[in-house]
Amino acid sequence: MVAERTSAQNGPVPPPRGTTTAAASDGRLADDWVHWLLDAARARLGMEIAWVSLFSEGRQLITSATGDLDAMNVQEGMSAPLAGSYCVRVLSGQLPPVVTGAARDPRTRDLSVTSDLGIGSYVGAPVRGQDSRPVGMLCCLSRDPGTQLDGESVRTVELLADLISDHLQHAGPETGRDLAARRARVRAFLERGAVEIHLQPVVDMVTGAVAGHEALSRFPAWGGDGPADLFSEAAATGVGVELEEVAVRAALLEAGRLPGDLTLAINLSADALLCPAVVDVLLDHAGCPLAVEITEHSPVEDYPAVIAITRRLRRAGVAISVDDAGAGYASLQHILRLNPDVIKLDSGLVMGLHTDRARQAMTSAMVAFAGETGARLVAEGVEEAAERDTLIARGVRYGQGYLFGRPRPAGDVLAAHGR
Repeated sequence: MVAERTSAQNGPVPPPRGTTTAAASDGRLADDWVHWLLDAARARLGMEIAWVSLFSEGRQLITSATGDLDAMNVQEGMSAPLAGSYCVRVLSGQLPPVVTGAARDPRTRDLSVTSDLGIGSYVGAPVRGQDSRPVGMLCCLSRDPGTQLDGESVRTVELLADLISDHLQHAGPETGRDLAARRARVRAFLERGAVEIHLQPVVDMVTGAVAGHEALSRFPAWGGDGPADLFSEAAATGVGVELEEVAVRAALLEAGRLPGDLTLAINLSADALLCPAVVDVLLDHAGCPLAVEITEHSPVEDYPAVIAITRRLRRAGVAISVDDAGAGYASLQHILRLNPDVIKLDSGLVMGLHTDRARQAMTSAMVAFAGETGARLVAEGVEEAAERDTLIARGVRYGQGYLFGRPRPAGDVLAAHGR
C-alpha cells in the first residue's frame, strides 16, 4: 500500500521544485510528482482513492495510486482486463466520465468491477500519448455514492490527466508499437464486417404500440466483454469513428425493411457526425424514417460544425435526438445548442422515479421544456410498471426499456412485423 502524501491541515504537499517524471522502461509513472497530483485530485473531489493506469494488450496496469487502497482492493502494480472496466466504457461513450450511485445505476450495478472494488462513485479522464490517443486513465473512486460530484469534478480530473499526459512524451518505442498492433487488429476485424444489428422497441406507453426501434450493434466474433470491449478498444487506438461508420452502415441496411411509419434511431458520436462518409450514408437513406441520437457522454468540441451537419440532416428529413439527457457533459446547455427533435431521458433519471420526488420534479421540468420547444420526450431504461405509470402521470408518453422489450436480432424483429 502507498503511504499517504497529504497534510491533514493543508491538503496535498507538492514535491520539491524541479521534481520531474519520466516513464521507466516498464512504463511506470510512480514518482512523487504523480502521487501528488493524485492526492490533489482526491482532496479536490473528496474521493477515497486515485490511480493512473496504462493500457497494454487489452489490460490496464495501475502504475501509481494513492489513498485508502486496501479498503477498495487496489494496489500499485496490479493489472486487470480493460474489458468490463469503467475506463473502457467512458472512452467509448457508454458511461459518462462521472458516475454517482454506481450500485443503483443500471449501467454499472451488475458489472463485476462494481462489487469487486466496492465502487459507489467514479470520475475518470484519459491519459494521452504523443499522438493524442488514449494510452491510459486517471481514475478517482469512492465507496460512497458521490452526490457532491459534478461537471466541475470532471474538468478537474481532465486537467490533471493532461498534466500527466505531458510526461508521456518520452515514452519508449514499445508504446507506439503496441498501439499500432492493436489498431491493426481492430481494423482487420472491421474489414470483415462482422456486425449484427439488434433492435429495441420504443413504445407509446399509453397505447402500448411500437413507435420505432433503436439500432444496437453486436460483434459476436470479437469476443471480450460484448460490444463495449470493441468500441472501447477502437476509441483507445484512434479508430472509433471507423467503427461507428461500419456499425451505422449495417444498421441502415435494416432501415428500409421496417414498416414505413416506424423510426429507426442510430447512435453516433459528435466526432462521427463530422465524418463526411458517415453523413453521406445517412443522406443516402434519408427516405426512411431515421433519427440520429447524439450521446451526451462525450464533449462536443465544435458545436458550430456539428450544428451545420444537423441542419443538413434535418432538411433531408432525418430527426436529431439527444441521447442520455441529464447524464453527461453539457446537460441543458447541450440540449439548448442542438435544439433536438427528440430528448431521451437518461435511465439514471428514470430509475426509481416513482419513489423519488426530486426525480419527479426534474421529469416534470423536462416535460415542460419539451412542450415549449416541440421536442418529443422518450424515457430510457424503464424496467418497472410503477416507473412507467409515474412517467405517464408526469406527461411522458414514450418509453424504452426491458419492461417493453429487450434488444433482439433485427431478423426476429422484422419477422414479427411481417417483413
